Formats: sequence, C-alpha cells, structure tokens
Amino acid sequence: MQEVRVLLADDYEPFRRCVSSLFLRHPGWKIIGEVSDGLEAVKKTQELNPDVVLLDLSLPMIDGVEAANRIRRTAPATKIVFITAYQDSELMQTVLRNQAEGYVLKWEIMRDLVPAVEAALCGRKFVSTRLTDPPGARV
Repeated sequence: MQEVRVLLADDYEPFRRCVSSLFLRHPGWKIIGEVSDGLEAVKKTQELNPDVVLLDLSLPMIDGVEAANRIRRTAPATKIVFITAYQDSELMQTVLRNQAEGYVLKWEIMRDLVPAVEAALCGRKFVSTRLTDPPGARV
C-alpha cells in the first residue's frame, strides 16, 4: 500500500485533533503537517509536497480559496479537499471548478472525509452528501 501524505490546514486546533484521530484509523495515511493559516498552508505545501491538502475555507492571513489558488500554481499535482462549515452550493461549485477535488462539510467528516480523500486520489470529485441529496431525502 502506498503511503498517502496529508497536510491539514484549519485554524481550530480541536478540529485538527479530530481529523488526525480519524486518519490514525486509516493505515498508510499520514498527517505530515498541521497549519493554522492560509499562508502557512501554501508554504508547507511547497516544503512537504503532500499528496492531499485538507483546507478550511475560513483561514486567517489568506482564506482557503486564495491558498488553494497559490497551491495550484506551485504544486499542481497536490489534491485539495476543502473542509468547511459553509453549506453554500455556489461557493462549492466555484471551488470544485477551479481548485478543489472535494468539498466536505465539517459536521460530516466522520462519514465523508475518507471517501473524499479516496476520490481525490483517484482523480474524481467529491461533495458531502448533505449538499447533493435533495431536501427531505434522508431519514
């Protein structure tokens, strides 16, 4: 099994701990760095060359969209999966068109983060189910 190297960019440390613990259950997947702002995400991506960057949309210094734009320019092979609290379909469509392979709602990470990373690694797009299911489709 090939190791998957992940950089985690989120300004809320307890959330980063939660994501890190989720990855501990996935053999071969390794968090190689954690950062708390957008500029640091760009810098660490250049230094560490991760396979995947998990990127919050709402970051200090520069937001996730700008960080993703810069990452795309300097590390085009790196996959980007946004993790966010924004349930905004227009924003989601924009980032999926321009920068990201995935868009995962923070409260859905236990179910959606692993499939999102797997999809990104296979060159597919992934969106949290809550954003793709019609209203009332879930029981």
